[in-house]
Amino acid sequence: MGEKIWLSSPHMSDEGYEMEYIKEAFATNWVAPLGENVDRFEEEFAAKTGAKYAAALSSGTAAIHLALKAAGVGPRDIVFCQSLTFAATANPIIYLNATPVFIDSNYETWNMDPELLAAAFEKYPNVKAVVIVHLYGLAAEMDRIVEICRAHNVPVIEDAAEALGSYYKGKHAGTIGDYGAFSFNGNKIITTSGGGMLVSDNKERIEKVRFWSTQARDPARHYQHSELGYNYRMSNVLAGIGRGQLKVLDQRVAKKKYIFEYYKKELGGLDGIQFMPVNDWNEPNYWLSCITLNGKVKPIDIIEALEADNIQSRPLWKPMHLQPFFAGYDYIGGDVSQKLFETGVCLPSDTKMSDEDLARVCRIIKGLWE
Repeated sequence: MGEKIWLSSPHMSDEGYEMEYIKEAFATNWVAPLGENVDRFEEEFAAKTGAKYAAALSSGTAAIHLALKAAGVGPRDIVFCQSLTFAATANPIIYLNATPVFIDSNYETWNMDPELLAAAFEKYPNVKAVVIVHLYGLAAEMDRIVEICRAHNVPVIEDAAEALGSYYKGKHAGTIGDYGAFSFNGNKIITTSGGGMLVSDNKERIEKVRFWSTQARDPARHYQHSELGYNYRMSNVLAGIGRGQLKVLDQRVAKKKYIFEYYKKELGGLDGIQFMPVNDWNEPNYWLSCITLNGKVKPIDIIEALEADNIQSRPLWKPMHLQPFFAGYDYIGGDVSQKLFETGVCLPSDTKMSDEDLARVCRIIKGLWE
């Protein structure tokens, strides 16, 4: 058994950018939430993505939660949500006692099918918000989705947790709708160990999010609270890590793309393998290199063969409408997201992988076709 190869693990900069900012936080004693790193990280992140304003938060889940709240979502409101995603996309809808309605994907993007979204509006005309996902860094079909939502005067929230560094027609994913939520979890393309960011061009709403995320403390000498608040703000130390990581984002995207193209060259000729869709208008960050299988080799065969050699891989996300917790909520669509889940595999996509590591993965996979 060889050394462990991870699916996607934290990768600090070789230059040590992160430690520079962490040392500065310690030297100035700004280790508690808020401080220079938080302010600068928000500014630098907004500049990098092209958003006007950003709020640094404790997680991508917190960012989605406060985006929904900023959009006015409350008890019994209906929220359309992409089904093929991680649970963190849908859970905040429940936090607000709202009602999710899940929508299927299409094969062209693996993301929310715009025509099914249009059909969902016919069934549910009174919708408070729409949450789409840029799955595995693949941009959703945003022009059509935004057009449909604007026609119904409904805000669009982009779950761009997996899509930092991805672009849709030249615009950064997460900056096309009304709100964009990003994650810096340990497995993401850059990390702060844990953390997230909410971006928007609406200054008033981002300022409100910052207020809510610091326990909604009113400007008074004593502790006074007129609204419900949350302990969702990013710490100054973690923001320092984020500032350092942001400097190497382009390097990480380039390596992720290299990994994807390596797999495509080595494995693309195997019978029954198809790679995730990369459209002309989509410049993904290739966060994870994903394939689907429609031949004799099944996803579990690849997962178990790699696991036997100490290599991590995993299935595609199990759709929300198939999850036991969400089984009672409505679903609009067919079986696209289910088929992708049943036939898909996320291959090791760690940016620290060498060519020898990639060759090892491919050798094991190719062996299943012999």
